[in-house]
Amino acid sequence: MNKVHVLLIGCLLLLAPAGIQAFPPDKTGNCLDCHKLEKKDAEDIIKKLLPAAAVTDVKMAPVKGFWVIEVEMNGQRGGIFLDFTKKYLTSQLVPLEFAIRQAEQQAKPQKVDFSKVSLKDAVVLGAKNPKKKVAVFTDPDCPYCRKLHEEMKQVVAKRKDIAFYLLLFPLPMHKEAYPKVQAALCEKSLALVDDAFSGKAVPEPKCTNEALERIIAMGRELNINGTPTLIREDGTLMSGTMPSDKLIEWIDGK
Repeated sequence: MNKVHVLLIGCLLLLAPAGIQAFPPDKTGNCLDCHKLEKKDAEDIIKKLLPAAAVTDVKMAPVKGFWVIEVEMNGQRGGIFLDFTKKYLTSQLVPLEFAIRQAEQQAKPQKVDFSKVSLKDAVVLGAKNPKKKVAVFTDPDCPYCRKLHEEMKQVVAKRKDIAFYLLLFPLPMHKEAYPKVQAALCEKSLALVDDAFSGKAVPEPKCTNEALERIIAMGRELNINGTPTLIREDGTLMSGTMPSDKLIEWIDGK
Protein backbone atom coordinates (compact mmCIF):
# COMPACT_ATOMS: atom_id res chain seq x y z
CA MET A 1 0.00 0.00 0.00
CA ASN A 2 1.57 3.28 -1.05
CA LYS A 3 1.67 6.51 0.90
CA VAL A 4 -1.24 8.06 -0.95
CA HIS A 5 -3.51 5.15 -0.05
CA VAL A 6 -2.36 5.25 3.57
CA LEU A 7 -3.11 8.96 3.85
CA LEU A 8 -6.45 8.57 2.14
CA ILE A 9 -7.49 5.73 4.41
CA GLY A 10 -6.58 7.84 7.45
CA CYS A 11 -8.63 10.76 6.19
CA LEU A 12 -11.58 8.59 5.20
CA LEU A 13 -11.72 6.90 8.57
CA LEU A 14 -12.09 10.30 10.20
CA LEU A 15 -14.99 11.08 7.88
CA ALA A 16 -16.74 7.69 8.10
CA PRO A 17 -20.53 8.23 8.16
CA ALA A 18 -22.70 6.98 10.99
CA GLY A 19 -24.94 5.16 8.55
CA ILE A 20 -24.83 3.96 4.96
CA GLN A 21 -27.24 5.45 2.48
CA ALA A 22 -29.04 2.98 0.24
CA PHE A 23 -28.84 3.76 -3.46
CA PRO A 24 -32.02 3.74 -5.59
CA PRO A 25 -32.72 0.69 -7.75
CA ASP A 26 -30.54 0.42 -10.83
CA LYS A 27 -32.04 1.85 -14.00
CA THR A 28 -31.07 1.22 -17.57
CA GLY A 29 -29.28 3.91 -19.53
CA ASN A 30 -26.03 5.82 -19.44
CA CYS A 31 -25.08 6.92 -15.92
CA LEU A 32 -23.36 9.99 -17.36
CA ASP A 33 -26.74 11.24 -18.55
CA CYS A 34 -27.72 11.92 -14.95
CA HIS A 35 -24.45 12.07 -13.01
CA LYS A 36 -21.47 14.26 -13.79
CA LEU A 37 -18.27 15.09 -11.96
CA GLU A 38 -15.99 17.66 -13.50
CA LYS A 39 -12.29 17.59 -12.68
CA LYS A 40 -12.61 20.99 -11.00
CA ASP A 41 -15.35 19.64 -8.70
CA ALA A 42 -13.18 16.64 -7.82
CA GLU A 43 -10.25 18.94 -7.05
CA ASP A 44 -12.41 21.01 -4.69
CA ILE A 45 -13.42 17.85 -2.80
CA ILE A 46 -9.92 16.36 -2.59
CA LYS A 47 -8.28 19.64 -1.55
CA LYS A 48 -10.37 19.61 1.62
CA LEU A 49 -8.75 16.31 2.59
CA LEU A 50 -5.30 16.48 1.03
CA PRO A 51 -4.31 20.04 0.11
CA ALA A 52 -1.03 18.86 -1.44
CA ALA A 53 -2.65 16.26 -3.70
CA ALA A 54 -3.25 16.84 -7.41
CA VAL A 55 -6.21 15.30 -9.23
CA THR A 56 -4.94 13.69 -12.45
CA ASP A 57 -8.11 12.05 -13.77
CA VAL A 58 -11.79 11.44 -13.09
CA LYS A 59 -13.63 8.47 -14.57
CA MET A 60 -16.49 6.09 -13.94
CA ALA A 61 -15.72 3.24 -11.55
CA PRO A 62 -16.19 -0.40 -12.63
CA VAL A 63 -18.96 -0.54 -10.01
CA LYS A 64 -22.06 1.49 -10.80
CA GLY A 65 -22.73 4.45 -8.56
CA PHE A 66 -19.11 5.56 -8.13
CA TRP A 67 -16.45 7.64 -9.80
CA VAL A 68 -12.73 6.96 -9.48
CA ILE A 69 -10.67 10.05 -8.71
CA GLU A 70 -7.01 9.51 -9.56
CA VAL A 71 -4.66 11.60 -7.41
CA GLU A 72 -0.91 12.17 -7.19
CA MET A 73 1.06 13.41 -4.19
CA ASN A 74 4.78 13.42 -3.47
CA GLY A 75 5.40 11.35 -6.59
CA GLN A 76 2.94 8.65 -5.51
CA ARG A 77 -0.29 7.83 -7.37
CA GLY A 78 -3.51 6.40 -6.05
CA GLY A 79 -7.24 6.31 -6.60
CA ILE A 80 -10.28 6.87 -4.41
CA PHE A 81 -13.97 6.29 -5.00
CA LEU A 82 -16.66 8.97 -4.71
CA ASP A 83 -20.32 8.00 -4.85
CA PHE A 84 -22.81 9.73 -7.14
CA THR A 85 -24.32 11.70 -4.24
CA LYS A 86 -20.85 13.23 -3.65
CA LYS A 87 -21.25 12.52 0.05
CA TYR A 88 -19.24 9.34 0.54
CA LEU A 89 -15.59 8.53 -0.13
CA THR A 90 -13.79 5.21 0.18
CA SER A 91 -10.28 4.08 -0.64
CA GLN A 92 -11.40 0.70 -2.00
CA LEU A 93 -14.44 -1.33 -3.01
CA VAL A 94 -14.28 -4.88 -1.72
CA PRO A 95 -16.32 -7.59 -3.49
CA LEU A 96 -18.77 -9.17 -1.06
CA GLU A 97 -17.64 -12.70 -1.94
CA PHE A 98 -14.03 -11.78 -1.10
CA ALA A 99 -15.07 -10.13 2.18
CA ILE A 100 -17.06 -13.23 3.18
CA ARG A 101 -14.10 -15.51 2.41
CA GLN A 102 -11.80 -13.31 4.48
CA ALA A 103 -14.23 -13.28 7.41
CA GLU A 104 -14.59 -17.06 7.27
CA GLN A 105 -10.82 -17.49 7.17
CA GLN A 106 -10.35 -15.21 10.18
CA ALA A 107 -13.06 -17.07 12.10
CA LYS A 108 -11.14 -20.34 11.81
CA PRO A 109 -8.86 -21.11 14.77
CA GLN A 110 -5.27 -20.19 14.02
CA LYS A 111 -2.87 -23.09 14.07
CA VAL A 112 0.86 -23.74 14.02
CA ASP A 113 2.91 -26.90 13.69
CA PHE A 114 3.43 -27.87 17.34
CA SER A 115 6.49 -29.91 16.38
CA LYS A 116 8.20 -26.58 15.67
CA VAL A 117 7.54 -25.36 19.22
CA SER A 118 10.70 -26.21 21.15
CA LEU A 119 10.07 -26.66 24.87
CA LYS A 120 13.67 -27.20 25.95
CA ASP A 121 14.05 -23.63 27.23
CA ALA A 122 10.61 -23.50 28.85
CA VAL A 123 9.99 -23.18 32.57
CA VAL A 124 7.36 -25.75 33.52
CA LEU A 125 4.29 -24.90 35.55
CA GLY A 126 2.41 -28.08 36.45
CA ALA A 127 2.89 -31.83 36.23
CA LYS A 128 6.29 -33.28 35.33
CA ASN A 129 4.81 -35.92 33.02
CA PRO A 130 1.56 -34.32 31.88
CA LYS A 131 -0.98 -35.84 29.54
CA LYS A 132 -1.69 -32.38 28.16
CA LYS A 133 0.95 -29.78 27.35
CA VAL A 134 0.31 -26.12 26.63
CA ALA A 135 3.07 -23.83 25.38
CA VAL A 136 2.69 -20.24 26.57
CA PHE A 137 4.55 -17.24 25.17
CA THR A 138 4.40 -14.84 28.08
CA ASP A 139 5.98 -11.66 29.46
CA PRO A 140 6.24 -10.78 33.19
CA ASP A 141 5.69 -7.07 32.48
CA CYS A 142 2.52 -7.70 30.44
CA PRO A 143 -0.62 -7.04 32.58
CA TYR A 144 -2.69 -9.67 30.78
CA CYS A 145 0.13 -12.19 31.18
CA ARG A 146 0.12 -11.57 34.92
CA LYS A 147 -3.62 -12.27 35.06
CA LEU A 148 -3.17 -15.42 33.01
CA HIS A 149 -0.30 -16.57 35.23
CA GLU A 150 -2.61 -16.63 38.25
CA GLU A 151 -5.29 -18.48 36.28
CA MET A 152 -2.75 -21.07 35.10
CA LYS A 153 -1.72 -21.73 38.69
CA GLN A 154 -5.37 -22.43 39.50
CA VAL A 155 -5.60 -24.79 36.53
CA VAL A 156 -2.64 -26.93 37.62
CA ALA A 157 -4.00 -27.02 41.17
CA LYS A 158 -7.25 -28.49 39.81
CA ARG A 159 -5.81 -30.69 37.09
CA LYS A 160 -2.72 -32.80 37.70
CA ASP A 161 -2.64 -33.93 34.06
CA ILE A 162 -1.94 -30.44 32.66
CA ALA A 163 1.33 -28.53 32.45
CA PHE A 164 2.10 -25.13 31.00
CA TYR A 165 5.47 -24.68 29.33
CA LEU A 166 6.32 -21.03 29.90
CA LEU A 167 8.29 -19.56 27.02
CA LEU A 168 9.44 -16.26 28.45
CA PHE A 169 9.04 -13.80 25.61
CA PRO A 170 9.53 -10.16 26.67
CA LEU A 171 8.00 -7.69 24.24
CA PRO A 172 10.32 -5.02 22.80
CA MET A 173 8.48 -2.30 24.73
CA HIS A 174 9.21 -4.00 28.07
CA LYS A 175 12.94 -3.42 28.35
CA GLU A 176 13.02 -4.07 32.09
CA ALA A 177 11.56 -7.55 31.57
CA TYR A 178 14.65 -8.83 29.77
CA PRO A 179 16.96 -9.24 32.82
CA LYS A 180 14.10 -10.76 34.85
CA VAL A 181 13.41 -13.29 32.13
CA GLN A 182 17.08 -14.07 31.64
CA ALA A 183 17.57 -14.67 35.38
CA ALA A 184 14.64 -17.10 35.46
CA LEU A 185 15.90 -18.91 32.36
CA CYS A 186 19.41 -19.25 33.79
CA GLU A 187 18.03 -21.10 36.81
CA LYS A 188 15.02 -22.70 35.04
CA SER A 189 13.31 -21.51 38.20
CA LEU A 190 9.53 -21.36 38.55
CA ALA A 191 10.02 -19.48 41.83
CA LEU A 192 11.88 -16.70 40.00
CA VAL A 193 9.18 -16.66 37.33
CA ASP A 194 6.52 -16.28 40.03
CA ASP A 195 8.53 -13.44 41.61
CA ALA A 196 8.84 -11.68 38.26
CA PHE A 197 5.11 -11.97 37.56
CA SER A 198 4.19 -10.75 41.04
CA GLY A 199 6.44 -7.70 40.70
CA LYS A 200 9.04 -8.81 43.22
CA ALA A 201 12.74 -8.11 42.80
CA VAL A 202 14.63 -10.70 40.76
CA PRO A 203 18.43 -11.16 41.05
CA GLU A 204 20.75 -10.38 38.19
CA PRO A 205 21.09 -13.18 35.61
CA LYS A 206 23.94 -15.62 36.18
CA CYS A 207 24.34 -16.76 32.58
CA THR A 208 24.38 -15.44 29.04
CA ASN A 209 21.17 -14.96 27.08
CA GLU A 210 21.28 -17.80 24.54
CA ALA A 211 18.06 -19.37 25.84
CA LEU A 212 16.22 -16.06 25.65
CA GLU A 213 17.50 -15.48 22.12
CA ARG A 214 16.29 -18.94 21.07
CA ILE A 215 12.80 -18.28 22.43
CA ILE A 216 12.59 -14.88 20.73
CA ALA A 217 13.77 -16.35 17.43
CA MET A 218 11.20 -19.15 17.69
CA GLY A 219 8.45 -16.66 18.44
CA ARG A 220 9.31 -14.69 15.34
CA GLU A 221 9.38 -17.84 13.21
CA LEU A 222 5.91 -18.76 14.48
CA ASN A 223 4.64 -15.19 13.94
CA ILE A 224 3.93 -14.65 17.62
CA ASN A 225 3.29 -10.91 17.79
CA GLY A 226 1.82 -10.49 21.25
CA THR A 227 1.51 -11.96 24.71
CA PRO A 228 0.06 -14.00 26.18
CA THR A 229 -0.23 -16.55 23.37
CA LEU A 230 -1.09 -20.16 24.21
CA ILE A 231 -0.62 -23.16 21.92
CA ARG A 232 -2.25 -26.55 22.42
CA GLU A 233 -0.61 -29.76 21.23
CA ASP A 234 -2.93 -29.82 18.21
CA GLY A 235 -1.39 -26.49 17.18
CA THR A 236 -4.41 -24.32 18.02
CA LEU A 237 -3.48 -20.81 19.17
CA MET A 238 -5.28 -18.58 21.62
CA SER A 239 -4.35 -15.03 22.59
CA GLY A 240 -5.27 -13.32 25.83
CA THR A 241 -6.45 -14.50 29.22
CA MET A 242 -9.57 -16.17 30.61
CA PRO A 243 -10.82 -17.64 33.91
CA SER A 244 -9.31 -20.97 34.91
CA ASP A 245 -12.51 -22.97 34.24
CA LYS A 246 -12.77 -21.59 30.70
CA LEU A 247 -9.06 -22.19 30.22
CA ILE A 248 -9.52 -25.85 31.17
CA GLU A 249 -12.37 -26.16 28.67
CA TRP A 250 -10.14 -24.72 25.95
CA ILE A 251 -7.30 -27.09 26.83
CA ASP A 252 -9.74 -30.02 26.71
CA GLY A 253 -10.91 -28.85 23.30
CA LYS A 254 -14.48 -28.16 24.39
